[in-house]
Parts: sequence; C-alpha cells; structure tokens
Amino acid sequence: MNPIYTYEYLRDFTQQFFIKMGCSVEDAAISTDVFMEAELRGFSSHGVIRIKDYYNLWKSGRVNLHPNIKIVHETMSTAVVDGDGGIGMVVGARSMQIAMEKAEKVGTGWVATKNSNHYGIAGYYPSMALKKDMIGFSVTNANPLLAPTFSISRMLGTNPIAVGFPTKRHLPFLADFATTPVAHGKLTVAAKKGLEVSHGFVQDKDGNPSHNPDIIKEGGTMLPLGGDYEHGSHKGYILSSMVDILSGVLSGANFGPFVPPFVGYLPPTNERVGEGTGHFFGAMRIDAFRPAEEFKAKMDEWIDTIKNSKPAPDQTEILIPGELEYRKEQQLRKEGIPVIPAVIADIKAVSDELGLDFDAKV
Repeated sequence: MNPIYTYEYLRDFTQQFFIKMGCSVEDAAISTDVFMEAELRGFSSHGVIRIKDYYNLWKSGRVNLHPNIKIVHETMSTAVVDGDGGIGMVVGARSMQIAMEKAEKVGTGWVATKNSNHYGIAGYYPSMALKKDMIGFSVTNANPLLAPTFSISRMLGTNPIAVGFPTKRHLPFLADFATTPVAHGKLTVAAKKGLEVSHGFVQDKDGNPSHNPDIIKEGGTMLPLGGDYEHGSHKGYILSSMVDILSGVLSGANFGPFVPPFVGYLPPTNERVGEGTGHFFGAMRIDAFRPAEEFKAKMDEWIDTIKNSKPAPDQTEILIPGELEYRKEQQLRKEGIPVIPAVIADIKAVSDELGLDFDAKV
C-alpha cells in the first residue's frame, strides 16, 4: 500500500518547494493550488509527481520565476499575452483572469498566450470562470509525443481540452480530457508502478503496438484518442491539431514538433517557430446569452435528463463530466492522498538538495 499524506501536509510542502526555488509567495500559492487540485481530482499525473520536473526545469534555466506577464495585443474582447517564460500555472491563471475581466465588460473574453510553460491540469482554468457564472474554456499545446494517424513521427502533444458550465442544483459540468487515450503523466505513473499500459496508448519507433509505458524514451510515440484509424484515431488527431493551432499558431507560440519539452529526458530543440509553449482561454458570461439563473436551471434539467438514462447491465448510474473527480476530492480530503514510493524518492531527493524537510516515513 502506498504511503498516505494529508492534503494539508502536501499542500504546505509544495508551497514551500516553490518558494524555496525562488517564486514569490503569491506565485507559489497559485502553482500549489493547481498541483493540489490535480491531486484531489485524482489526476496524480499532474500533482506532486511533477515536483522533480519543475525542479529540473528551473535548474536548467528554462523557466523564469519572476516573469513580466503582459498583454502585447488586444481588442475589447480578445488579447494576446506574453508569459515571459514563466511557470505555466502562473501565466495561465493570469491569462484566464484577463479573459474573465474582458467577459465582465463585453460578454466574452478570449486570450491566446505565448512564451509560457507547462500549465498543469487544464480543468483548473474553467473552474475559475464557473465561480463568476461564466462558461470557461481552456486548451494548451504540449511537447511533441504524439504521432498523427498513419505516422511514426512525434508531431503533436497530448493537447488537452477543458470546458466548464455552471449549474444551480447539480455539481458543475467540468470536462478535462487529453486528445490522446491517456495523459502522458499517466504513462509516467504506470512506469513508476512497474505496470504495462493498454493496447492503443503507445507504439514503438517503428509503429508497432507496445504496452511499455517507457517506450517514449526508446523513440516510440503516443497515439491519438481512438488508438488506431479503425477506432477513430483520426478524430483524436483532428482535436489535437485544433488545440495546437489555437494555442500555438494563433498566439505566436511554438507549435507541433517545435513546442519545447517539459520532461527532463527530452532535450530542448534549437529550432523555433514561435515563443515558448502556448495556451488559449475563453470566458463567456451566461447573461450575455440568457439570464444566468434560467440557464443554470436548464443545465440542471439537462443533467437530470442524462442521468435518468438507462444504465448498461453492469452499471448502476450515469455520471456527468466532473462528477467522478468531485467524489474523488471528497474521499481524498477525508482519507488522505496516496503517493507511490518512486515519487516519494524523487521528492525526497529534491527536498534534500533545496534544504527542505520531506517526511518519507508517513
């Protein structure tokens, strides 16, 4: 059984980690919020397992801990934000805030962000909008690990999509999904646990199916959502491409195979077509379309309709996007957050180098 840590312990340690690296207290708090949201929602692939990655990113001089985040182009409802090479979670939160501020004024706000880095779980940013009776939208491109359908070349990232709709009585609708069958971080988790992955997740360097979660390190690639053409991988490829264009081409960030890698074992390429990693954010004020309370009541009705559909023989209920993650959050807040030993070892090594105290014996 994996050691269990309280939410409070991991949160306090993570915030101290970012501060010790040199982040401001405010930026450390934002980054910690995104990390811990990932842990609580069951996305451990984007939680404290990433501490080693961020530490290596900082040590290699590939992230600016004191960025001058600024708008470099804008209209009443749109903006392009330059993240100045900052931590993606800090840049992302500021960009989403700008989108929401524009939506407050004119109904909708759209922000394309360049010169950023890995921004954590995509669903964090639509959640910000939900609190303001807004529909939230967020996508990001990522370092190239994905081969397009019928290809064996790394051309696109896992490129997640997240969207949130507020409700009145039910939990909000919050979808957060990669355009691959599995997020890259979950391959990392599987490798650290010594597990194989399912068919259709990855292929080797020659295009043969593989069950090895570490096959990327051997020249392999991830596959688009669908796994193969017969099961609709071309649709996953299209979704990933759309995210890449919104995040990279529209913002002026790098796109496709030129997006700088986040993982430490992939060295950055010297070839660039833009600036850093790119994101795209949207906020839509509900009452720009219809009264907010009326919409939220109809969202409840929509959810009731879907949940009242007949379950499959081996199922007991129908879930709405975000519902499973909410239940996971309630469980983990009460029972604590499990951390696999290999991740604990990585965190302990980083904390020793930084002069922090991480209790690996909990």
